[in-house]
Order: sequence, then C-alpha cells, then structure tokens
Amino acid sequence: MFNRRHLIHAVFSAPIFYSVSSARVDAALRPDARRGDRPGGIAGFIAAMPKAEFHVHLEGTLEAEMKFALARRNGLTLPFADVAAMKASYQFHDLPSFLVIYYDGMRVLLQEQDFYDLAYAYLAKAASQNVLYAEMFFDPQEHLTRGIKMEAIIAGITRARADAERRFGIQSQLILCFVRDLSADSAMAALDAALPMKQYLVGVGLDSDEKGNPPGKFAGHFAKARAAGLKVTVHCDLNQENSLEHIREAIVDLKVDRIDHGGNILQSPELVALAKQRRLAFTVCPSFSGQVRGEGPPVDVVRGMLDQGLNVTVNSDDPAYMGSEYLNAVLVRAQAQNALTKRELVQLERNAFNAAWISDDRRRHFLGRLDAFAQAHGIQA
Repeated sequence: MFNRRHLIHAVFSAPIFYSVSSARVDAALRPDARRGDRPGGIAGFIAAMPKAEFHVHLEGTLEAEMKFALARRNGLTLPFADVAAMKASYQFHDLPSFLVIYYDGMRVLLQEQDFYDLAYAYLAKAASQNVLYAEMFFDPQEHLTRGIKMEAIIAGITRARADAERRFGIQSQLILCFVRDLSADSAMAALDAALPMKQYLVGVGLDSDEKGNPPGKFAGHFAKARAAGLKVTVHCDLNQENSLEHIREAIVDLKVDRIDHGGNILQSPELVALAKQRRLAFTVCPSFSGQVRGEGPPVDVVRGMLDQGLNVTVNSDDPAYMGSEYLNAVLVRAQAQNALTKRELVQLERNAFNAAWISDDRRRHFLGRLDAFAQAHGIQA
C-alpha cells in the first residue's frame, strides 16, 4: 500500500509530469474572442453570482505565505528559500504524489490559533468571491498523530467560522474527513474524539488514497456518525482502481448523502439512474479531477453530468496547491472548457444550494438570492 510518509522527500526528486502556475489562471480569465465576450464579461458574471462550496479541504487552502508565517511563529524551519521556491515544488502527476506534498505541508499547523488563521483566511477569500455558504473538510488524524488535541483543532476552526460570518456574512459548516489509507482504528479514534463536540460538525467524509481502501472499510464509522446525527459523504476519486465498484458501494450499500468527485459514474448508465433516483449531489473539482478517461475519448465531468441530468456542483478542492485557483477561477475555467451558458452556470449554483446540509428556511434564503441574481440578468429558472 502507498505510504506517503516514506515518499515525502523522494517525490521532490521524481520526474515532473504535472505542475500548476498562476499563468493558467490568467489564461482562463481572458475573454473568449469566439464568444464575443467583452473583457471580464463571463468572469464578471461568475464573480457576481451567489455561490456555495462543498468540496474544499481546509488544509488544502494553506497558502505558501501562511506556511512561512506559521513556521516562524512555531519555531520551525522549512526546506525552501522563499515562497517562490515552495510554490515551485507543488508538482505532481497523480493522486499519491499530490498527497505527499499535501500532508507534508500540514506540519506547520500546531496550535489552536493556527487552525483559526487557516479557516479564517479561506472564509475571507471565499466571501470576497461572493460565496455565501461553505461546508469545509478537515483531516484531524494527521494532526492527532502529531500530538495536537481535537479540541484545539475544532475550537480554532469554530472561532474562525463565527468571526467570518460576523465580519463578512459568509455562513459555513465543518466536515470531519477520515483518511482512508490510515487504519480503521485510527479513524474511529478520531471520530470518538470529535463526537463530544458534534454540535460543531455537520457530517463526516472520506478522503486520501483510494487504492485498496474502499468506502466499506468505514461502514461502522459512518453508522456511528449517522447515529450521532451527522451526514455522510465520501470521495470517489476519478479514474482510480475499482472506481465504479466504489461508487456502487457508496450509493447502494452505504447510502451516502453526497459523493465527492464521482465522475466515473458516467461510465455506468445503471449507476447514473440510481443517482438520479436518489437526487444525489456530486461535488466535482475540475482543477484536479476534470475528465473521465477510459477506452474512448476523455469525457469532461461537468459537461457529462449536466447533460445526464445529475446534480453536479463545482468546487475548488485544494486551491493553495492548484495555482491558487479559488472558486471563481475554477468556474471560469469550467465555463471555457464546456461552453457553459449563463443558465447552466446558475443551474450549477442552484444544484449547490439544494445540496447544502441546511434547514429549508436557509435554503430558501440562499436560493432567493440566486433567483434574484438570475432574474436581474434575464435568466429564467
């Protein structure tokens, strides 16, 4: 089984197959001459549109500048000369090589204030992009193994959520993710540590390296979380070993409330029908998991799911490691790649607000904001 800890230093000397840069973001924001948009036309529409985000890992929003600041505060030395050198190291070619970089970056998070700063920075950024509501993942097992208490992690994030809502109006909730390539016992210990603070959580999720770690490995964890009143979502990453079987397991056996990624469902008409029957939502992240690859030509997940009538949402995933592409830039890119109409962009956000784990009153409020925006732009529901 893949052991990210043994590879943390080796990966930086491996051949480079994929890298991210701000140039990609700049290109995505240029007007499309074929479409006839004035500069900022579609980007301006996306920026102004009320939005929600559900697939964002807080540790994946840890920008290089903040890593250096936290390292100084916590007396750590980082193996990079400066921010530019650190960002240049964010090069990966698949999920395991990405995870090595992602988990190594967490080691600067040591105190409750660090988790506050991390969550507050993401929420401030999201609010500036007209994100009205977010449900955020965090990976406590990685912190617990370094001796950090669950109480400190959740307290820091919870304070940040309250301050961000008061200052910026952005509402948010928190999802505890199990790291699937660690032991089931480790995940259960994290859940048990968090349940006394369940009022600060909305659900549990499942992320990290999928190979050899099917969703069913955590069936008991999900049952326990549900008994405590929490929702359940799982990552079904794109183009992995046994992707369709894992999606089937999530939908049929575990009856999850949402699926994160899940694009390979497009290869199974049977599973598409089941997902539509259950009105299941999918949190797709085009920056890293944008195309289904199989025997035929690649299929773009956003376009494929929209055309199949699935409840697809668009999200940023781990923006600090993906060219600092937060939600607006991700949507701009998705629009250009899929020739999304303004009506389809609004539909993506309608899907998102409908997928939120919130009360009906809050949902009506958010959908009212979106409907008012659409009507102002001449878009009928």
